[in-house]
Amino acid sequence: MAFHFESFIARRYLRGAQGMAEGRRFLRMITWISIAGVAVGVASLILALSIVRGFSGEIENKITGFAAHVQVQSIRDEPLDDVAALQQLLERQQILSEVSPVVQEFILLRRSSRDIDGVSIWGTPEIPDYITSALVAGSGDLRPAGDRPGLVIGASLARVLGVGVGDRLTAISVQGNAGQAQNPRFSQFTVSGIYESSLADFDDLYVFAPIEETRDLLEYGPDQVTRFDLRVNEGVQFVDAADRLDEVLEFPAIARPVTEIYRSLFAWVALQESIIPLIISIIIFVAAVNIIGTLLMIILEKRREMGILAGMGATSKTRRRIFVRLGLLIGGAGVMIGQASALIFAWAQKQFGIIPLPAEAYYMDTAPIDLGLIDFVLVAVITLVLCAISSWIPAKVAGRLEPIQAIRIR
Repeated sequence: MAFHFESFIARRYLRGAQGMAEGRRFLRMITWISIAGVAVGVASLILALSIVRGFSGEIENKITGFAAHVQVQSIRDEPLDDVAALQQLLERQQILSEVSPVVQEFILLRRSSRDIDGVSIWGTPEIPDYITSALVAGSGDLRPAGDRPGLVIGASLARVLGVGVGDRLTAISVQGNAGQAQNPRFSQFTVSGIYESSLADFDDLYVFAPIEETRDLLEYGPDQVTRFDLRVNEGVQFVDAADRLDEVLEFPAIARPVTEIYRSLFAWVALQESIIPLIISIIIFVAAVNIIGTLLMIILEKRREMGILAGMGATSKTRRRIFVRLGLLIGGAGVMIGQASALIFAWAQKQFGIIPLPAEAYYMDTAPIDLGLIDFVLVAVITLVLCAISSWIPAKVAGRLEPIQAIRIR
């Protein structure tokens, strides 16, 4: 019964939080400000966690879309030989879902004497699924109808060279398969598709071509590749997969996870994940501390009622519980409002992209949102714990009020 009594009084104080005479509305306003402070902190933290998670996921998906999950290459930085046997060995590994040979080197891509740029040609049996989904013009067919092989290029590179689907480009290679300078070799391609991934560094650099024509251009042997791009089964960690593959690969082949190849990008994402939630969490802490002032003001306003309750037999412990529960009610109201606000904002962001981002800096044009149930639970629990702790100081003050003195104070 004590629990119901204390909760009833706490709810009444929350609903009836108003002063007397000229300060009649001030206390109610302060109470709502405390609730709003908690709500803003909760919504900000949930959205920050969701955006950081979404950002991390988008970056990982884009990078692995290009570079797969694990790459097998030569530790000597030269082509891999005996490709057929190596590919059979990799395809027997149960942790892998896809094995794709790649021939890749830097070349010059020329449209005219004035339109020329350095790129990395990516010879592959077929373009990665991620590039197919990022096509903005043409198709991913590397063997279109005609006498020239197809070439899929980035949208930004297409603008630099001034080309579109169906235009002809000349690829110029000035190095052999071991990297030594040699007489230039030429090959002509037809632009069959244009992709745009928002990864400016990638869109400007990589062009996709059939692996056989790329071998000829770069003077690779028929049983040589630059590397193998591997995709692991769902649930397998990239680093663990690379370690397991290193146990079966023979020198000079080594396996490298994408997190190592693009370590700087992943480190940048990890920095965002660690700092932003910490900074936003300060908002909740400040909001919880504000509850101390609000409850002290309510105690000051309700001191006579506290004295009457004490005179009727309410112990100091009971009075402390009333104000702890009042603090939890303020925190609970803020949590519910904050969570509802976060859900509404997340929906609006997904539907309308109301937070734009510069693609050249963040590799995407709108802030991504990835809501997680664990965020809502953890933020709610942490907030309520902070509110309960913040309520303890004013609750102790309420518990120490002497009944006679409290009733006499006007």
